[in-house]
Amino acid sequence: MQRLWVTGYRSYELNVFGDKDPKITVIKYALSNYFKARLDDGELDWIITGANLGVEQWAAQAGIELRKDYPVRVSIMTPYEEFANRWNENNQAAFLNLKNQVDFFASTSNTPYQRPMQLRNYQNFMLRHTDRALMIYDEEHPGKPKYDFNSIRRYQKDHEYQLDLIDFYDLQDAAEEYQENHESNNFSQ
Repeated sequence: MQRLWVTGYRSYELNVFGDKDPKITVIKYALSNYFKARLDDGELDWIITGANLGVEQWAAQAGIELRKDYPVRVSIMTPYEEFANRWNENNQAAFLNLKNQVDFFASTSNTPYQRPMQLRNYQNFMLRHTDRALMIYDEEHPGKPKYDFNSIRRYQKDHEYQLDLIDFYDLQDAAEEYQENHESNNFSQ
């Protein structure tokens, strides 16, 4: 069984402030291409991600979309109970909608946020319960994902655990490929 932890930037770190931003389309396209390659090679059974606004939720959405054609399951894990309670009403509604569509949902702590140790416990749980990780992350622009990146790197010192990165150059390539494919599809219609 191959279980993939997917994480990366929050939406605000990518200057994405609405559901219609074209960057989301490109990111989901890059994620879907990665997932399809692993699925086609028989290397992916579970997409496991967090619930943060941004890459994590887009990864869950991309995985749910792929379930139409692939036998993949999608899980959302949160580091504590009531994870989305401080979000605005629209973000909470989107989170609940997504939560209801995944194959499995749980929190690694059974209490609301109390201390940073809950976040470290979450990282440790994700590392112990997945076989590899995918991050949309660029080491030149660390942001919030640097904590997961550093945790994965420390874990790799003592464990065989693969980390794949999609950086900003990869996203630019994905945007160009998406544009080419989209234009060629329009011409063939």
